[in-house]
Amino acid sequence: QVQLVESGGGLVQAGGSLRLSCAAFGRSAFSIRSMGWYRQAPGEQRELVADITNGGTIRYADSVTGRFTIARDNAKMTASLQMNSLKAEDTAVYYCNAATSSGVPSWGKGTLVTVSS
Repeated sequence: QVQLVESGGGLVQAGGSLRLSCAAFGRSAFSIRSMGWYRQAPGEQRELVADITNGGTIRYADSVTGRFTIARDNAKMTASLQMNSLKAEDTAVYYCNAATSSGVPSWGKGTLVTVSS
């Protein structure tokens, strides 16, 4: 499996910005095919926020399109999520995810993002 370490969560006012970062470690990190961010709000299911493949194909949830930007550095095995124009409904625990050639997904421990209105 891949070990994923997130950073960058915190408290921000509505309309503000935050940047999340994720670093991948371990021998299996070289088999990563895509990296992404999911989030889970209290009482809700975990949902995709954005992901990006090795080739640069990107998907965004409709709710964040135009406000969030995902990026990767394949050589450094890192991924980032720039979040702008944050809304109260973006409040959640954000999890970094990696999909490898083994088909078994890896998850970080999560970082809390709180947006005050």
